[in-house]
Amino acid sequence: METVEILVGLAALLALGYAGAQSMLILRAPEGDETMRKISSAVREGAEAFLKREYTTVAVVGAVLAVLIAVGLYTPSDYAFSLHLALGFVVGAGGSALAGYVGMYISVRANVRTAQVAKGGKLDPAVRFAFQGGSVTGLSVAGFALLGLITFYVGFAGNILEMTGFIFGASLMSLFARVGGGIYTKGADVGADLVGKVEAGIPEDDPRNPAVIADNVGDNVGDCAGMAADLFETYVVTAVSTMLLAYLLSAVTSKIQDAVIFPLVIGAWAIVATIVGFPFVRLSEGSTKIMNALYKGMFATTGAGIAGIAVLSYLLMGSEWMPVFVASTMGLIVMVVIIFSTDYYTGTYRPVKAIAKAAQSGPGPVVIEGMAVGLESTLIPGLAIVAGTLVSFGVMYLSNPGPHATDFGLYGIGLAAASMLSATGMIISIDAFGPITDNAGGIAEMANLPKEAREITDPMDAVGNTTKAVTKGYAVGSAALAALVLFSAYTQASGLCPPLGGCTQLAVNNPAVVVGLIIGAMLPFFFTAFLMRAVGTAAQSVVQEVRRQFKTIKGIMEGTGKPEYGTCVDIVTQTAIHELMPPAVIAVVAPLAVGFLLGPVALGGLLIGVILSGLPLAIFMTTGGGAWDNGKKFIELGGGKKSDAHKAAVVGDTVGDATKDTAGPAINPLIKVVNTISILFITVILEYNLPHLLHL
Repeated sequence: METVEILVGLAALLALGYAGAQSMLILRAPEGDETMRKISSAVREGAEAFLKREYTTVAVVGAVLAVLIAVGLYTPSDYAFSLHLALGFVVGAGGSALAGYVGMYISVRANVRTAQVAKGGKLDPAVRFAFQGGSVTGLSVAGFALLGLITFYVGFAGNILEMTGFIFGASLMSLFARVGGGIYTKGADVGADLVGKVEAGIPEDDPRNPAVIADNVGDNVGDCAGMAADLFETYVVTAVSTMLLAYLLSAVTSKIQDAVIFPLVIGAWAIVATIVGFPFVRLSEGSTKIMNALYKGMFATTGAGIAGIAVLSYLLMGSEWMPVFVASTMGLIVMVVIIFSTDYYTGTYRPVKAIAKAAQSGPGPVVIEGMAVGLESTLIPGLAIVAGTLVSFGVMYLSNPGPHATDFGLYGIGLAAASMLSATGMIISIDAFGPITDNAGGIAEMANLPKEAREITDPMDAVGNTTKAVTKGYAVGSAALAALVLFSAYTQASGLCPPLGGCTQLAVNNPAVVVGLIIGAMLPFFFTAFLMRAVGTAAQSVVQEVRRQFKTIKGIMEGTGKPEYGTCVDIVTQTAIHELMPPAVIAVVAPLAVGFLLGPVALGGLLIGVILSGLPLAIFMTTGGGAWDNGKKFIELGGGKKSDAHKAAVVGDTVGDATKDTAGPAINPLIKVVNTISILFITVILEYNLPHLLHL
């Protein structure tokens, strides 16, 4: 084993070791009084029960797909290939599931301890403790992903084609986690809000609301376990897609010796950069700006990442080090632009204030203004991705003039995508901060903690909404760049863009391309329709159950009767498990159907269409939903609870809940699943597609 490979493996173990040490410190912290412990226990049991049922369902589907991969891609001349793909698929799905479980495991234990710290009445210790809980998720995801990648890279002797099974498994598990967790969390949240806030006029997280435990469970299975699985997949897909592109472009690997493994080297350094950034997460003396504390950690990590990439480029890339460094740095610049754009549209700035103002005129204007904010928010991230793509492509293209300049340019885009790995650990840590603080606020409300505790948890909860929105923006941006690289790998693997031959078959005057583009552009809309409807179905069931309990259980509103929390938990669990299958089937079947029935050219068009429509749709849904949510929070923090404007804002928030935490985030794995499965089955598609069989 080469020294570089050993160092990458050691970095992965460092991440897992650090996460383990932080977990021990968190679990040693006090959990608070008996009431707090009972509430936390109910949330924990609900989250673990849901994940158990979800993972059992996914395991059955995964086992069937693993057999199909092993048998369907079997060739007598290379029998080990399909077995390696199936093995990678199983480990990829298992790794994504494990990342999600670890994130949830710590989140449901850090929440009550954060509430206990908040009882001290000091903001900085509570912020740092909640972030410490998030850091376990961040480094666990990065560590598990990097360990799996380097293990398969070494085990498969550097054959990246055999690693496509690994990324397909991670992508499919991410899709299930995002869909199932998203339906659960928003079905419970919307149902709880509509009856509790709008009809009964009681506060959020009020213990009299029978859906309050289900709502808190949803924060963990959706925003924590779902996001962890999502970004595990993003990490794996981004790294492997860049490695695969370099592997397929012989001109690149012949000139740059370490081109294939360089994305893993960046990932290894990212572990160190993330650990360097953690101590910077703290409030300045006398400051109450929590987001600034989190940004300090992110900037420290980004700065360390850029410095490390410069050194690694110089040491490993020879004469190409400067173009490689510039191309790689573009990914981090794109990330920063997307994060600040998302912060602007979901923080307490003009867009959110405009939604709060619209609420004075009723629910209709709130919905209209929120949609306008979401639509507007697509511009800056889109332009940032365009600029990053052009610069990263251009700098590598211009530094390698000749017949293979385009190959080097494509590798430059891959480097930009891979460099975003430098902040993955920190970004996930910031994201996991959100559900921990959200649950801490809920526990503080339900346990009737002193006013000084709520004065700590309330602003942390509000910032948590922004952190979750910001990290979703990061996930969307990285998904777009990774998908561009995956598409380039598909064109190489399918032969649609042969060396020196151009991509003439993918011209827009080809009817097959146009047909594929239209199908691909429609796919994210059709896919998200199922998710939006599923959230509505779950929410309606919760609404009916909460209304029933309010009517039949005496003393609930007076606080003398005890709600049946478990009933709402069971209802949402069953609905989420039932509704997660159709969207997953669509994601897997659509590219295979187009490939086999219309051919690889139409499939290439589909992949382009999915990227082009999926990217802005995901940004619109996630950012617009975050703006609706914080528009409501802005009114609450201004003392407007129970006002007509607040009731109107709650309606907007219920719409945004389904878009920002269910439908929008699920588009990320959708984009990557359709690209990955196309690469995985391209050999079979080339041989058995209908146009080829009919000699068309």
